[in-house]
Amino acid sequence: MRIKYFPDTDTALIDFTEQEVFETKELSENIYLDVDAAGNPVSMTIEHAKESGALTELSYREVDPQPA
Repeated sequence: MRIKYFPDTDTALIDFTEQEVFETKELSENIYLDVDAAGNPVSMTIEHAKESGALTELSYREVDPQPA
């Protein structure tokens, strides 16, 4: 996964895979999801990211699965 932020347009692009985009779905006025031919997410675009997505900080943490 890669996340790119473009401050000149306040746009965030999140790449999930390298698959070819088959279709772009508009989830809301500022959020678009690109999917492959099987319907799996390829990337997501968030326009006005700081305003609509509160993108001022990014953190990542992988959580270990809890034993059953």
